[in-house]
Amino acid sequence: MLARVDHMDQAIGRLSQEVARRLAPFSPLLALLRTIPGVSTRVAEVILAEIGTDMGRFPTASHLASWAGLCPGNNESAGKHFSGQTRKGSKWLRMALVEAAKAASRSKGTYLAAQYARLKGRRGHKRATIAVAHSILVIAYYVLERGEPYSDLGADYFADRQSSEAYRNRLVRQLERLGHKVILEPADAA
Repeated sequence: MLARVDHMDQAIGRLSQEVARRLAPFSPLLALLRTIPGVSTRVAEVILAEIGTDMGRFPTASHLASWAGLCPGNNESAGKHFSGQTRKGSKWLRMALVEAAKAASRSKGTYLAAQYARLKGRRGHKRATIAVAHSILVIAYYVLERGEPYSDLGADYFADRQSSEAYRNRLVRQLERLGHKVILEPADAA
């Protein structure tokens, strides 16, 4: 059994060297993709192999997400919304992006981690992971199209977008639901 394991390790090593040799001309693009949180070298190789280097074939990032089968589904009938499943797409690309999304969701202080945490509470782990995978694919589209590295929006992006008054009112309502009486007084500006 150990001999079989050693044989498989050697085969994996040979294949990894062959992949590295064939992707050597695309090393600048791989470096750009690796600037996205959660995207490792192997995931960047899969993204490049599956979608290619020319983003001109996809008019928009939404077309790429639809082609990959990672666009949000919409199932509505008679005004009722039902569970919308994603379409079938490239299973290799989907697996790589889900792996990257799970890694990005555990990163600290990034937009993708904040997006995952925000969606997980309302929609659950699996849907939040697919949403982050969709975001990574859209980011990869723009990184490859523009040839610029990814610049993160930050973990506080969602908090900065909402007004402080609405946020304060929501927190007061939550405390009142827990049975507390809340009286707000402005802090002295010292």
